[in-house]
Amino acid sequence: MVVLRINRIILALITVVFILTGCVSKEKSAEEIYKVLENVVEAEKEFEEQQEPLVALEKEEKEIYNQIMALGMKQHEEIVKLSDDALSLIEKRRDHLQKEIDSINASKKEFKKTEEIKEKINDPEQKRKMEDLFEIMSNRYKVHDQLSKEYMAALENDEELYVMLKNESNSYDKLESHVTGLNTTYQKVFDANEKFNELTAQYNKKKLEFYKEAGLKLED
Repeated sequence: MVVLRINRIILALITVVFILTGCVSKEKSAEEIYKVLENVVEAEKEFEEQQEPLVALEKEEKEIYNQIMALGMKQHEEIVKLSDDALSLIEKRRDHLQKEIDSINASKKEFKKTEEIKEKINDPEQKRKMEDLFEIMSNRYKVHDQLSKEYMAALENDEELYVMLKNESNSYDKLESHVTGLNTTYQKVFDANEKFNELTAQYNKKKLEFYKEAGLKLED
């Protein structure tokens, strides 16, 4: 009865601070978009800060689960204690997840400002690159919504598992069935996580392409 634990490795937006040193573009809107996009990075700093503690909590909980599986159901008192420890970790994971969601929502609110600004761009190539960038980021936000829902579902299923483990009357078959469902949920988390990372990498690349096309002179 193995729980599939997928430690999340989530890519953040490029966190290098770009300093605008000049602009050879006739498009003033390019500078406006630059300011918004760098504010988006700032809005996601809290999101980035949640990744390391989340992974650490996942690993700690996995160790507890492995301890429970090694004990056997006869050592019930120890299983109850370890399950309570795991439930405490799940609450901490939920708190970090909520901070992550709040940060992404702040990013989404900031990024929405580009929707109006990009319509002012006259240069066809700049406009095309910004349209591509806008589409990628919009999809990224949608995927994060999905990722958050699946991860929240996984936390709820984790919680149910440890409550079941505390109850001596639950059969092995019932526990195994629950674990199978939990693994399916974690697979969905993994798939959404992969897609989110892919879109983040695309966004980072396209953003720099837009800056270059717009003639923005930047220093790291």
